[in-house]
Amino acid sequence: MSEPAWPSDLFAALKRWNIGLVAHVPDAGHKKLIEMCSSDNAMQVAPLATEEDGIALLAGGSLGGLRGALLMQSSGVGNCINMLGLPRICRLPLLMLITMRGEWGEFNPWQVSMGQATEETLKAVGVIVQRVDKAEDVAAAVESAARLAFEGPNAVALLLGQRLIGSKSFAK
Repeated sequence: MSEPAWPSDLFAALKRWNIGLVAHVPDAGHKKLIEMCSSDNAMQVAPLATEEDGIALLAGGSLGGLRGALLMQSSGVGNCINMLGLPRICRLPLLMLITMRGEWGEFNPWQVSMGQATEETLKAVGVIVQRVDKAEDVAAAVESAARLAFEGPNAVALLLGQRLIGSKSFAK
């Protein structure tokens, strides 16, 4: 099976927006994008132990003139709720690219609760939420989210739906 092209579209959009800092918690849905960012000498890639650390890291980067993106899975959104006040109160941009779990084709019942609550939870704390489910829409969706984040400034989450990233399975 060939690799999907949408991670390359996403990466190209990040380059167009001069993203210089990428913070991430390791995630299979972002694997290809993380590899591309890590291979780019113009990007600093920071693996995180917990998602909320990425919000603080990107806030510091923004204050230093560096645009950034936070890559995470929907299950990590719950870890970020208190920290999401930082970009809102300080009027700092925040671009989050969130791979969704607990949706279409999910096999793991532990992923369902947060996956189903992700969008409403983010909206409840003032994050603008957009979503993409089709590969052909990824480039435009990232452009839209980046414009809202960096020209706002706003906290923006682009949800990469499970139909886009594919459902996971532990079966071989």
